[in-house]
Amino acid sequence: MLASISRPLSLAAAAVTLCTSASANSHVFPPVDTSEWAFSDHYLWARQSQGIGGDGTDQPPGVPFLPDIPFAMNDSFPYSPPFYPTPNASGQGIWAEPVRKAREYIQSFNLTQRVQLVTGVGWQQGPCVGNIAAIPEVGFPGLCLQDSPLGVRFADNVNVWPTGLTTAATFSSDLAYQRGKGMGREHKTKGVNIQLGPGMNHHAFAAGGRNWEMGGADPYLSGESAYHTIKGMQESGVQACAKHYIGNDQEHFRNEGSVNIEARAMREIYLHPFMRSVQADAATLMASYNLLNNSWSAQNSYQLNEVLYTELGFQGAVISDWGAQHSGVASANAGLSMTMPGDELCCFTGQNSSFWGRNLTEAVNNGTVAASQLENMGVRILAAWFLLGQDDPDYPKPNFDSFDLSTPINKHVNVNKLYNTQELRRHIASAGTVLVKNEKKKNGYRALPLKKPNGHTPNHLAVLGSDAGPAFLGANGIADRGGVDGTLGIGWGSGSADYSYLISPYEALQGRAVFDGTAFSWSFDDYNLKQAKKISDERIGIDAAVVFLQSDSGEGYITVDGNAGDRNNLTAWHAGDELVKAVASVQSNTIVVMHSPGQMDVEAWIENPNVTAVIFAHMPGAESGNSIRDVLYGDYVPSGRLPYTVAKNRTDYESEVTYVNRSAPGVAPQLNYTDGLLVDYRHFDAKNITPRFEFGFGLSYTSFEIGEAHGEWINGDHNSKRNNDGHGKEHGKSHGHPGKSYDDQVGHDDGNSPPNTIPTQSPFVGTKVLPASLFKDVYKLTFSIRNTGDYDGHEVPQAYLRFPASAGEPPKVLRKFDRVFVPKGETKEVTWIFNAYDFSHYSAKQHKWIRSEGEYEILIGKSSRKIKRKVKVEGVKQKTT
Repeated sequence: MLASISRPLSLAAAAVTLCTSASANSHVFPPVDTSEWAFSDHYLWARQSQGIGGDGTDQPPGVPFLPDIPFAMNDSFPYSPPFYPTPNASGQGIWAEPVRKAREYIQSFNLTQRVQLVTGVGWQQGPCVGNIAAIPEVGFPGLCLQDSPLGVRFADNVNVWPTGLTTAATFSSDLAYQRGKGMGREHKTKGVNIQLGPGMNHHAFAAGGRNWEMGGADPYLSGESAYHTIKGMQESGVQACAKHYIGNDQEHFRNEGSVNIEARAMREIYLHPFMRSVQADAATLMASYNLLNNSWSAQNSYQLNEVLYTELGFQGAVISDWGAQHSGVASANAGLSMTMPGDELCCFTGQNSSFWGRNLTEAVNNGTVAASQLENMGVRILAAWFLLGQDDPDYPKPNFDSFDLSTPINKHVNVNKLYNTQELRRHIASAGTVLVKNEKKKNGYRALPLKKPNGHTPNHLAVLGSDAGPAFLGANGIADRGGVDGTLGIGWGSGSADYSYLISPYEALQGRAVFDGTAFSWSFDDYNLKQAKKISDERIGIDAAVVFLQSDSGEGYITVDGNAGDRNNLTAWHAGDELVKAVASVQSNTIVVMHSPGQMDVEAWIENPNVTAVIFAHMPGAESGNSIRDVLYGDYVPSGRLPYTVAKNRTDYESEVTYVNRSAPGVAPQLNYTDGLLVDYRHFDAKNITPRFEFGFGLSYTSFEIGEAHGEWINGDHNSKRNNDGHGKEHGKSHGHPGKSYDDQVGHDDGNSPPNTIPTQSPFVGTKVLPASLFKDVYKLTFSIRNTGDYDGHEVPQAYLRFPASAGEPPKVLRKFDRVFVPKGETKEVTWIFNAYDFSHYSAKQHKWIRSEGEYEILIGKSSRKIKRKVKVEGVKQKTT
């Protein structure tokens, strides 16, 4: 989605330009020729004028030109084959009663009302970013669709949660579930029916603009994060919307480029998180802007009718991204259920035109869209509504206006007072903070935590960088967070929300310094290196200097400092590398904290011996300062792990954002995914490239040993109960710091939390391609973890599977992970259950999942490269499901 209410302000630190509804209205549209070709030109011009994803006319500085790579398929010009008709919602599993009710209820809708049910009312024609009008004649109250995947967008008195990538970095299914439940409750309280999230596009490019909204660079990690987030959201009563289906992994050309992916990589990498979303009973799914194999996602009959509805068995509704619909009849017949916001273009008022609406009524009347097809579209929308119990007359109505907070509809409902989630949000942000370097000092202690085991805290602490400070214009001073001002809590675009508050690191750290009696110096000027050195110099008694860096990105309708959504570079913004080097030249205990949407290039200073500790803090949301303070001082023992690989050189990554269109004139940009299965750590392993920091890596203040491991096949029909879908139980929650009064809600992590809160997963009914037997438990792995250090803490064990060579898989692939709390000196046993799907790979030739014969091996480690135990899986016979 795109669109903003107003043009963001320009700051000295970031030149910001934005194409919004206002700027689109300012254009004088060229006359529209009624011929199809002329209209296509006009239509494309209109969309490009909105600035959707960059214009692709210039190569960003420092980005290497990549040669055109032919697509690895038989056809030189990839395409999606047609697949019709759209399957009806099957009504299987927990969908049986909702589908039955929907089929019965839809009979009371006449043709006009059925069209109303599937067509949005238009941009700014209702209180939400997307609205389906009420139909009082049949008692239907309408639907409110609202961003975002981290909070209620365009509303006041709401919370800004840690981002999707930050949550993925926790490697915790339980925290993903709790986050989803908390956000869902807030959306419902504001009167939202469909929360537009979570995002689960693949972290395909290190510079991808919306990586911070997603679940990381491994499909299993992203899939589990999506699954449990959806479970939490929908337990709260709001409909989840899994997005963006599929391939919307970069912002450049997202509205005109064709993402070309071959069948096996599609199933094993890009589709997997959506499969897990379907298994979580996601109510809705959002079709993306881009073409997929040269067919628009919102009218791709193969990807919708065949893959989504038939292969995955999805029973809910497919909603277009805002302005992603490109046709009327074609999209209806291809499986699209609802068009948003309802206009032909997004997002400005006064269009009075829609691909559906009256045009869809005419199409049904003249037979180009079957009446049964329209009924099926309506059934899917109503079934999702019934599934979440939103037919309850007490379900809240929208009590805010996205476009004017002064209108009477605004009740200013304060979710902060209704639901005390500060501690949970702070806990997630701390758990998603990744410590990647922590060197020993001459005093025998490591640089972190700042509070040593003997109780000593710094005498004098210096904090530097604009990212440490509060926003000069206030937390919401720049619309849609489309610019840089103070500490970075979230990225920009429709995935953002307005802060009710934002705690900066400066505020949190100074509060702690005052309590401890620590002298405290600061400078927010990134470019005043003389001042930075002056207040950091250890010769004047400074014990440590914490340098805060940032790099930002977001959605392509906003350009910040020349970055059109996707980042142009991976280095720190505002000359951050120079700031680190300047401070390190006078301070032998320089600690670097980075807020970013993903990978950062740290090569300019990472091996400097005076840089003693480095932290990837990602995007922590409103609790930014509190969460990083807890980690820096040891009130929270870090357990975050990198949900991506950090390379030493940008050219080491397997793929790059396509910044420039090199396709022939008149041909859509061809974004060829030539990596196959070799994405992220799989690529680094297969090509034997040494990364700076590998996927799954992260340090702690304590130490752990992984004990002997053994595995066994599960015989017969035994189906072990899995509270966390085979990923074990999550222990650990943030608690008040005992005996301290400086802050009643310090995120002290002692692990004494209630048992895992995740509900038992719903049984997967199965389809022809994905039969239920594929998800039957078949193998049990057991090992132990001992805490050999000085702190209670969490270890994050990871199990990777090595397939036999005949399977054609990468050297190893992630299959299980968990975040396990172990008190110091204690040992815990971990048991993981693998299903048949975990041992399978997709055969494009057979259009089935198969298990190759040969030797499999489970590798248990602390990261993708720190393997501690190996278990051979014997007796594997070839099997086709």
